[in-house]
Amino acid sequence: MKTLKRAAALVSAAALAVLTVLVLDTAPAQAVRPPGIPSLSTAQSELNALTVASESHGDSYDRDLFPHWSSVGDGCTARQYVLKRDGSNVETGSDCQPDSGSWQSDFDNQWTSTVSNATVDHVVALSEAWASGAWAWTTAEREDFANDISSPQLWIATTSANSSKSDYDPAEWMPSNSSVRCDYVKAWTHVKYLYDLTIDSAEKSAIQSHFDTYC
Repeated sequence: MKTLKRAAALVSAAALAVLTVLVLDTAPAQAVRPPGIPSLSTAQSELNALTVASESHGDSYDRDLFPHWSSVGDGCTARQYVLKRDGSNVETGSDCQPDSGSWQSDFDNQWTSTVSNATVDHVVALSEAWASGAWAWTTAEREDFANDISSPQLWIATTSANSSKSDYDPAEWMPSNSSVRCDYVKAWTHVKYLYDLTIDSAEKSAIQSHFDTYC
């Protein structure tokens, strides 16, 4: 089921960092959000279809169980690919690592031109995925999830926004930038649906409330 849903998403979709001195700039261009964020009607249908269940196996989570920042082609890791895809005026070296550019952290509506401050966040955190069903996946399936550049799973975020979000779900944390909240919960729901992950009752209730409020 996961494979079928992801294959459909690939057809329909368009197309930790080290703490350092922050350089926040005036927005140089319109921000780019990740591909595959669904319409509200699609997200609502997907939310309704998710299995409601309590999280489990949290004590056995280990980040290394999700091989991340793997190669996605052309000499780029998933992280480097997203920084090139969603940044502005990005210049890279021969190793695909960005040397310069500007990036918007949609979660807190900040722009940064400091490469190390432009982290890439898993919208559905790896630990959240683990406790929602990924504990039963193969390592290859977890690697696909952790490096998914075709769904709205990977977002650019400043180090502070990434740290604030942590592994919280939408019942526990929402972006301070209210203008992104609709897309954020639609993306969250879509990723959970694509990967047949479960949703707990508080999470589902919060997402529905966010749909009603921000969409």
